[in-house]
Amino acid sequence: MIHTLQLRITPEEAYNDTLYLSVLSQQLAVDASRITGYRRIKESVDARNARQIRINSTVEVTLDEPPNLELYQPITWKSVEKAAHSVIIIGGGPAGLFAALRLLEKGIRPIIVERGKEVRSRRRDLALMNKSGIVNAESNYCFGEGGAGTYSDGKLYTRSSKRGNIQRILQLFHQFGAPDKILYQSHPHIGTNKLPQIITAMRLEIEAHGGVYLLEKKVTNLVAEGQHIKKVITHTGEMFEADAVIIATGHSARDIYTLFHDNHWLLEAKPFALGVRIEHPQSLIDSIQYHTPIRDPLLPPASYSLVEQVNTRGVFSFCMCPGGIIAPAATAQGELVVNGWSPSKRNNPYSNSGMVVQVGVSDAYQYFGSKSVDADDPLLLMRFQQAIEQKAFLVGSGNLIAPAQRMTDFVRKQPSTSLPVCSYIPGTQACDLDAILPNFIANTLREGCKLFGKKMKGYLTDAAIMVATESRTSSPVRIPRHPEKLTHPQLGNVYPCGEGAGYAGGIVSAAMDGESVANAIAERFGYPKK
Repeated sequence: MIHTLQLRITPEEAYNDTLYLSVLSQQLAVDASRITGYRRIKESVDARNARQIRINSTVEVTLDEPPNLELYQPITWKSVEKAAHSVIIIGGGPAGLFAALRLLEKGIRPIIVERGKEVRSRRRDLALMNKSGIVNAESNYCFGEGGAGTYSDGKLYTRSSKRGNIQRILQLFHQFGAPDKILYQSHPHIGTNKLPQIITAMRLEIEAHGGVYLLEKKVTNLVAEGQHIKKVITHTGEMFEADAVIIATGHSARDIYTLFHDNHWLLEAKPFALGVRIEHPQSLIDSIQYHTPIRDPLLPPASYSLVEQVNTRGVFSFCMCPGGIIAPAATAQGELVVNGWSPSKRNNPYSNSGMVVQVGVSDAYQYFGSKSVDADDPLLLMRFQQAIEQKAFLVGSGNLIAPAQRMTDFVRKQPSTSLPVCSYIPGTQACDLDAILPNFIANTLREGCKLFGKKMKGYLTDAAIMVATESRTSSPVRIPRHPEKLTHPQLGNVYPCGEGAGYAGGIVSAAMDGESVANAIAERFGYPKK
């Protein structure tokens, strides 16, 4: 017999197996010997009460019979070496990978064409960025096997429940090696130290079933005949033909947007957000969120999520990384971009988060001046994003050393004479961030910091450092697609997908979008819907 229980228990009861079993037996009013197994379904931390931090836990308990040890039915894939249809997927990030896996399930052959390197070689290029400030434009935090998610944290939380089956995506990650806890935690996280192996396992599975995964193949041209793409051409001159093409290039493939623009294929400027990374000592965030000087070691490092409206403009935290580090995320020399990530244990001494401000077309138009730009240019916000990144690079002292300012100094509009120790390996340089950020962003951030300091007492502190620029929050361009068929409205066999198409943000939402596009292609080819 299986019982489902809703528990509200102490951290010690939640994370000590003996005590947890005792709680279950008490709740069911049975002897513990009758419990043959249990499985956690959902789990979250409730720290609203300073004196009584509790773990909310939903659990299935089996009594008096052998437990079902299968967490779910594993997905199996078909051999597609002799498949009737093939699909070229440009980009090997979450959207591309999950589109490929879904196509395999359907019996369609995926051909992934990825501009970057495999995870091990890519790691060496990241080390070179951190140590020497040298950016490999094709192998960095954004480009390479697994896309931007591989080396930027592996957070699996999303609010996009209408986009697809979140649990299915989590189960697939688990099937390829992610820990059990991602299936029940309210904010699941894999960690940058573990995600690369999972991504590689996915590639090997695709290849083992007849799919193709080509690395270090940058797509430089798409050849159209009428309203269909007939050929995909790489920088080495190779040409590929397939029945459909998925564009899953991620938010930083500016050359793909330019290629679409040069061919006069439909594009749209898409509002995004831009700002800085803010880093605090993790112990400070723990003390604020858990209302105690020292965090209970049974509790995870604390996180936060902040959002405010300042003069009708949104300012909010983004990609918060407890126990993490700030990393360089530029994709070309001469620009400065920062991002954040955490290892699986989230045990670094600092926490960081993007703190960003909404940006629209009218903002970019005013920034450049009406005489120098076209308000209808679909690449206008991309050009704005790039201009701010280049400005940050020029203000820094080279080698990806980042302009930075103490949070309190920024709010008071005064220079920082010194900076806190920061996790950003290339290093920081004290500067006035108002020299980089447009006035509307700087002033909105300033007021936002004040409001956040009232929400979280101690958040606004001179122990916090602001590092410029956090600018790759999402794509500043959208490749439009048919709302039902998911194809590009001008190109009948092209399927814009994920973050690069401007339709998804984050690993899980991009993965779900990849599956949706694969389903649309399979339906077009007449494959069963299951």
